[in-house]
Amino acid sequence: MNRQDFKKTLVVLHDLVMTAVAVVATFFVRFDGTLLHERLNHLPLFLPPFVAFAGVVYWFFQLYRSKWRFASLPDLFNIFRATTVLALTLLIIDYVLVSTQLSSLFFGKITIALYWLIQMFLLGGPRLAFRYFKYARSRNTLERDATTPILLLGRGTDIEVMLRAIETGTVKKLQPKGVLSFRADDLGHSIRGVPVLGTFADLDQVIQDCQERGTPIRRLVATPSALAPEAHPDMLIARARRLGLPLVRVTSLGEGMRDAELAPLEIEDLLLRPTVQIDRQRLEHFIRGKRVLVTGGGGSIGSEICNRVVAFGARDLLIVEFSEPSLHGILENPTLLASDTNVDGVIADVRDRDRIFDVMKEFRPDVVFHAAALKHVPYLEKDWGEGIKTNVFGSVNVADAAVEAGAGAIVIISTDKAIDPVSMLGATKRLAEMYGQALDAEFMGRNGATRIIAVRFGNVLGSVGSVVPKFKAQIARGGPVTVTHPDMVRYFMTTREAADLVLTSASHADVEGRRLNESANNDERASVYVLKMGQPVRIYELAERMIRLAGYEPGEDIEISVTGTRPGERLHEILFAREEPRAEIGIDGVMAAKPIFADRAKVDRWLDSLVQALRSGDRAAAEQVFEDAIPEFKRREQSPAPAAPARLASK
Repeated sequence: MNRQDFKKTLVVLHDLVMTAVAVVATFFVRFDGTLLHERLNHLPLFLPPFVAFAGVVYWFFQLYRSKWRFASLPDLFNIFRATTVLALTLLIIDYVLVSTQLSSLFFGKITIALYWLIQMFLLGGPRLAFRYFKYARSRNTLERDATTPILLLGRGTDIEVMLRAIETGTVKKLQPKGVLSFRADDLGHSIRGVPVLGTFADLDQVIQDCQERGTPIRRLVATPSALAPEAHPDMLIARARRLGLPLVRVTSLGEGMRDAELAPLEIEDLLLRPTVQIDRQRLEHFIRGKRVLVTGGGGSIGSEICNRVVAFGARDLLIVEFSEPSLHGILENPTLLASDTNVDGVIADVRDRDRIFDVMKEFRPDVVFHAAALKHVPYLEKDWGEGIKTNVFGSVNVADAAVEAGAGAIVIISTDKAIDPVSMLGATKRLAEMYGQALDAEFMGRNGATRIIAVRFGNVLGSVGSVVPKFKAQIARGGPVTVTHPDMVRYFMTTREAADLVLTSASHADVEGRRLNESANNDERASVYVLKMGQPVRIYELAERMIRLAGYEPGEDIEISVTGTRPGERLHEILFAREEPRAEIGIDGVMAAKPIFADRAKVDRWLDSLVQALRSGDRAAAEQVFEDAIPEFKRREQSPAPAAPARLASK
């Protein structure tokens, strides 16, 4: 018997013994003399089956699933329910069985009520006492080891979760000295013994007061609510910089504080809309125990998908990467190294069809995420053939190899630039989508057939080539900050949110997508998923705000230079084509589009023509193929002025 089973056995024995003690104690409290002796004489007949029945009730109400050191209100409620069932059972036995046989009651209502109180105390009391003992001991240890006095910033609910994490040792070496809230009605209260000292506007005074009391604050810790727009985080970061205090943010508060981390608060953390709440249980159910393959796993999106796949319990993960340094970097990632997932990597180019088929055949993945791509617009406008080889034929190779290997689902990572494309990047990605749609439609109706979907989203903060790191570097050099056009608009989201929503889309396609479309026609099957990116951001205003957050004034301290749009760029991004019928799938953060084309034979003819264009180096012939396949691509040379604002994915 291992240690965990031994502890659970002790808990079971404790509860059964306490049940017997509760019954005996009730008799001694309620009765005396002849009445007491009469009931004690019947105990050998009554008590064993009742205790056994109580054990079944306790198991049904999950009294053995939670650890005593984390005993909480839900656990007490389960004890309340179990004890109530036992009391009602005694009531039924007393009034239905005993009274008809003996013409008198063995317990009586008062006795049963007394039993209920004693049983609640004997089951709940030891749990609460044990939790308090562990809490007191861990708090003494943490106070002894705590080296960094901090102020916690945010709403009370977030602060409480953070304090629990500190108390349990999930977040170490922090010593909370006070709380600052942006809500005035929190003043005068305390949260888990830590006082609310003021609002964000009182930061300077609170820091000074702590200094005078001999406990100088060395760090500010912001919970997610402290970065909400109503909290005015711009003011907070400006005050912290003026005071010279490090300001860090909690990175995993929304995930129950498991493996919680603190990270420096960056400017881009204040540029985002509230992230979509991810259904973790759904993703764990989809990924747990599966074999997952990720192409381009060393890139910005690919590496985050690897992290999330591991977090949700994949059994095996194979990372396919052409860049040796990128592959080495992701395989040395601490998150992957510390996981229970079997992680491996191979060097392979998605253009090499034979190599990709061999890799897929040997690994036999359940789910494939195809993130390998060339994605920088100016480079692909210049080296158009490389974009076709990687983005089109690389995707064809991965899709065909995954189907051949029997994968359950393939997810092609696409882009908002694939809709009404004006660049080679957009055109190549759109044709890859169309091939996936054609393949998916071909397999429709076959039991267990591979599902092939594409997922579109816009710009990802922190990814290679993202505008935010570029602006930060330009600001650090003293400017100028370069913007290609004053009316340029883009969508933004974090790599974590993008990866989670990609997994969410895959789970829907592989589960609900199969059920809902079993009887549908080919043109009705949703095979393109679009991440809701929220409101688009005007790049010029983004540059101004980043300059101000860095402590400078745009136009005075740091100039903003408009350099003009580059080849293949457009001012407004679009997430749906005009002809694409949209579909709500009932999942927050994701929408679906039904395919506007799914003719495999015609797609194959276009691919054959692209092969000929590549062989002859004929760009005009390649562009003619894209114009035939994507009518919107013909209009790319028309007036560069924006005809309409961006169409929002959230509408």
